[in-house]
Amino acid sequence: MTGSVVKGRRIDWGGIVLYLLLTAFGLLMLLPLIYMISNAFKPTSELFLFPPRFFVKNPTMMNFRDLLLITGTTSVPFSRYIFNSIFVSGCIVVFGVIISAMAAYPLAKHKMRFGSFIFNMIVLALMFSPLVVQIPQYLLISKLGLINTYWALILPFVAAPVGMFLMTQFLRQLPDALLEAARMDGASEWKVFWVVVMPMLKPAISTFALLSFIAAWNDPHPAQVYTTDDDMKTLPFAVLTLSGGVGVIARVGTLGAASLLMIIPTIIVFVVTQRMVLQTMAHSGLKE
Repeated sequence: MTGSVVKGRRIDWGGIVLYLLLTAFGLLMLLPLIYMISNAFKPTSELFLFPPRFFVKNPTMMNFRDLLLITGTTSVPFSRYIFNSIFVSGCIVVFGVIISAMAAYPLAKHKMRFGSFIFNMIVLALMFSPLVVQIPQYLLISKLGLINTYWALILPFVAAPVGMFLMTQFLRQLPDALLEAARMDGASEWKVFWVVVMPMLKPAISTFALLSFIAAWNDPHPAQVYTTDDDMKTLPFAVLTLSGGVGVIARVGTLGAASLLMIIPTIIVFVVTQRMVLQTMAHSGLKE
């Protein structure tokens, strides 16, 4: 038997063991994050202990102060890198959501010519690594004269195949009766899209926004490829600068502080969107 009866209630020991195992694995997955937070507040004397200490014993804010001092001696303040990353990542998410939703709506809810072929091309695009198209993208951005502009960091990433695929599949699960009712009330296609379709797409939008933001926020390569001016660089590039070059050993604590500052926005975005992400996973199991 997998359970026992205590005072008229059946105890599911298998479920209890499963929850305990999942809790243990969840805590295990949190260990790298906890270690990163601990390193950000460790003084230099604790960073080079052997064997290394997992938790900080004497927390300090010196690493964050040193981070501002090191970047303050350069021509570009650290706040500029943060602003560039927030602005670029935010624009990629906003424009990517709009373009993906506008592409998914006709593919899922309209009988258009070559619709199946277009959707198959989107699926095919998921198979290619972004590095494959990096050279054509660079040549196009260069020919358009967008080097060292925010557009160079935004435009190559707004048309995301994963967003189009995710929203198309999600829209196919939704009933057509709602759209027909809106059209019978005299709503135009634009109004149907903005008033009816977009609110129903919230779970898929949240999932794509989370994936898109994390990818854009943590990617240092666009700043390396499409910009040469230091004031156009992003936060991941600044972290790479801190982690290499002369004095890298002395910058271990500073690098920990910068890494913590990088991970905080992704945690916030995940906490805000996690409920919608779970709804998307639930809808993915439905059948028409």
